[in-house]
Amino acid sequence: MAGWMWFRCFLGPHLQRVHRSQEESRPEGRAGRRGWTYQPKSLEKHTDSILGWASALWSLSYYSSPLVLCYLYRKGYICSSKLVPVSQYVGTVMVCLLGVAFLRGWGRWRNSEYQQFISILEETRKNHTPSNKKKLACYDFDFSHWPADFSWEEVSNPKLLSKAGVSLLKPEPKLRGAADSMLNSLRTLPCHIVSFLIAHSFGRRILYPGSVYLLQRAMRPMLQQGQARLIEECEGQRNKLVACDGNEIDTMFVDRRREEGLHGQTLVICCEGNAGFYEVGCMNTPLEGGYSVLGWNHPGFAGSTGVPFPQNEANAMDVVIQFAVHKLGFQLSDIVVYAWSIGGFTASWAVMSYPEIQALVLDASFDDLLPLALKVMPDSWRPLVTHTVRQYMNLNSAEQLCKYQGPVLLIRRTKDEIITTTGPEDIMSNRGNNLLLKLLQFRYPKVMTDDGVRAVRAWLAASNPVEEAAVYSSYEVDDDWCVSVLQSYKTERDVFFPWSVGEDMTLEGRRQLALFLARKYMRNFDSTHCTPLPYSEFTAPWGL
Repeated sequence: MAGWMWFRCFLGPHLQRVHRSQEESRPEGRAGRRGWTYQPKSLEKHTDSILGWASALWSLSYYSSPLVLCYLYRKGYICSSKLVPVSQYVGTVMVCLLGVAFLRGWGRWRNSEYQQFISILEETRKNHTPSNKKKLACYDFDFSHWPADFSWEEVSNPKLLSKAGVSLLKPEPKLRGAADSMLNSLRTLPCHIVSFLIAHSFGRRILYPGSVYLLQRAMRPMLQQGQARLIEECEGQRNKLVACDGNEIDTMFVDRRREEGLHGQTLVICCEGNAGFYEVGCMNTPLEGGYSVLGWNHPGFAGSTGVPFPQNEANAMDVVIQFAVHKLGFQLSDIVVYAWSIGGFTASWAVMSYPEIQALVLDASFDDLLPLALKVMPDSWRPLVTHTVRQYMNLNSAEQLCKYQGPVLLIRRTKDEIITTTGPEDIMSNRGNNLLLKLLQFRYPKVMTDDGVRAVRAWLAASNPVEEAAVYSSYEVDDDWCVSVLQSYKTERDVFFPWSVGEDMTLEGRRQLALFLARKYMRNFDSTHCTPLPYSEFTAPWGL
């Protein structure tokens, strides 16, 4: 029995923190504390440190391996006479590390707190009941060992999906003859190969730096602190979801339905940025307002597995919504999707695929990845960058957003330095402007004629509230008249977008209506890209 317990400790996960809820008694000497960092004994502490450094060095060597291999090849070290001694050294190091791992297992076995944890983990794996889940939730440990709480297959039929997963909007193929298409495929084959290598090597890591292990390791203390706050202060519930592609998605749910307040019955699903994690991300904004909140990490971020390509992102978003509806008990009409930065892609996919969702809020989001990718790459690379983005990283948020019929609020950062194509001082290069224009041009094409677009652009060029008000007043916009026109059209027709309102309207009327709609669909926030959004700026989208 003791040998089996030691073996489980040897294979067990790294334990980081012990949580305690308010109703549970505290161990002696820890009165008044909601949780504490797990304290390993000396042997476990030192051996775990050695293995941690070995893991970091392995990760560093993995990312630098192309450069190292090129250097070794040029120096003539890649040959059998040189590789045999190296392999012997590597084998010796591996044996030593295995011995260190055995000693760590021994140190864990001698720690009663770790023994109690590993027993609860094994019992939960055998019998995943709510009571066992509640006991296991008192521990923060490597999420790869956490039992799955919900699987996409529980509510959906796998036969109805393609091998890749849920459906995405694809770029329209260019029509060519059969012979011409074959010749073109052969001619562009090198470009396809290079695009694939770029996208699957440094491309996705540049686009999603949060998926890089070294960054996650550097942020680990901050992430652990944020997760402890969500669990111990906000009574958050951590869950593992299995998406249709097999990726495991790390989620955090804070339930406010039993609390007094106006917003607890509404669930806000948060979609983070390319280096954002729910532990320290945009979840805090709706939490301040008393909403029920569900946060999740991108594939490959922290506890989530996989890689954050668009297909995997959409698959993850899908299982999060299915979990919210079928396991947490929310209706789609009670769900608001809130996204920051690159999270606008998954958020726009969600409202496109589930049009019954109540509303969408996009903060510091862009319309399309391609202009931003071209900004940071040499002009000579333009064809290659275009092909790589369209083929492997086609984050076409505006195209997906135009498929949604519900209320939308766009928040533009007036000092945004990330999603501008020139610099933060040029507010007209902010791609959030293009997102607004594309949405308005789709929904109100008769209003957004050339004159309407010019009026909206003049308003978008204003960088502060005084300039905005000056532009608005210069066009003498009558808000009451605009509301009555839109309300009358909706009452008489009650049709889906696009609307034909403005078709028989004067030039002045179309300009007024265009500016009115722009101000209703977009709010400005005087800040840079990464500043947390205060709750005062998180308002419900406008609707008739």
